[in-house]
Amino acid sequence: MSTITKKELIDRIAVTTKEKRAVVKLIVQAFLDEVINEVGRGNRLEFRDFGVFETKKRKPRRAQNPKTLVPVSVPSKRTVKFKVGRVMKEKLAVLDHQDSVKASQTASGGSPAHNATGPNTPPRSTP
Repeated sequence: MSTITKKELIDRIAVTTKEKRAVVKLIVQAFLDEVINEVGRGNRLEFRDFGVFETKKRKPRRAQNPKTLVPVSVPSKRTVKFKVGRVMKEKLAVLDHQDSVKASQTASGGSPAHNATGPNTPPRSTP
């Protein structure tokens, strides 16, 4: 898994849309600024099939300083919650399936290219 930066995302969008990189950069930044502004106002942002951004208030709690092990009080605070939408959920399910196929192939000692069983074929038992 790799990290994609805003710059890389802007470059991809510029290539896809055949728009100048500077124009795409302004649009992407304006979009992100508006998301920040709306969430900062406490508004819920819903992007169908992508997901929902909303604020949530955390309760005050007791925590522990990991270095000194001294208990500390953490005050209540607002945080942003993101709920995954349908299309992203489906994409993640495909990744989960691919991961499980790779794991089962690794566990059985076979490689994806040399595995005789398919993803829906039960493993063979040895006598």
